[in-house]
Amino acid sequence: MRLTLLSGLSGSGKSVALKALEDSGYFCVDNLPPHLIRSLVAYLSSRGEPRVAVSADARSADTIGLLPEVVAGERAAGTEVRLIFLDASDASLVRRFSETRRPHPLAGEGRTLEEAIARERSLLAPIAEISHRVDTSSLTPVQLRGWIHDLLVSDPARLVLSLESFGFKGGVPLDADFVFDARFLPNPYYDPALRPKSGLDAEVAQFLERETEAGRFLEDILQFIERWLPRFELDRRAALTVAIGCTGGRHRSVYLVERLAERLRPHHPVIVRHRNLAPD
Repeated sequence: MRLTLLSGLSGSGKSVALKALEDSGYFCVDNLPPHLIRSLVAYLSSRGEPRVAVSADARSADTIGLLPEVVAGERAAGTEVRLIFLDASDASLVRRFSETRRPHPLAGEGRTLEEAIARERSLLAPIAEISHRVDTSSLTPVQLRGWIHDLLVSDPARLVLSLESFGFKGGVPLDADFVFDARFLPNPYYDPALRPKSGLDAEVAQFLERETEAGRFLEDILQFIERWLPRFELDRRAALTVAIGCTGGRHRSVYLVERLAERLRPHHPVIVRHRNLAPD
């Protein structure tokens, strides 16, 4: 059996992610207290269910702390377990709750929405620590469905390399495992002809290859990933997120992520995300 445990902050998109897995053929259970997971897995295993997804979060606050122990027990029993933790910035969560007018599950006892989010972060921190995190702050529901499909459905037996470009002006992505800073490279933004373009355009690529040490930096990142990726595969991670940032997240970081993806795709499952470029 392949068991996916889905957790994360309220408002981060867990319902969307679980529905995406259900549509892809997973047997899905929402809001299951962790102490019941092992019984469920045993029952579904006896039925021959090959793929199961379970959502567990702060709605089961009294038992959510048992989840790491449940994971260890299932892995010891031979179950392939992957943990996905959906995260988002506080500002994104506040906006989503305001738009939907849903109450936060921890907003009782006189807590404000901001205090409830902070409490939930603290409660779920041990689970986030052992999970693959997905930052949904800037993802639409359609994009999140695609992201989950790429992570868990397309080639679920292999670790996926998630390559993300971003701008430091908007903060470092919450789900980054490794962050590389490309701001030391000369910035195409200061060339008026290149400013409206992005790292996807040939003119920007030619500038970076001609005027900067982008190629050397790329080789260093590639060697780092290839050296340490096998250790993450042994740790049975669902994905490894490598984030490359520049000032605005449109030129240098985009170029480097695209070139890195070209080099890695022949050998590894790769998905690419450009946080500061508008989707097609």
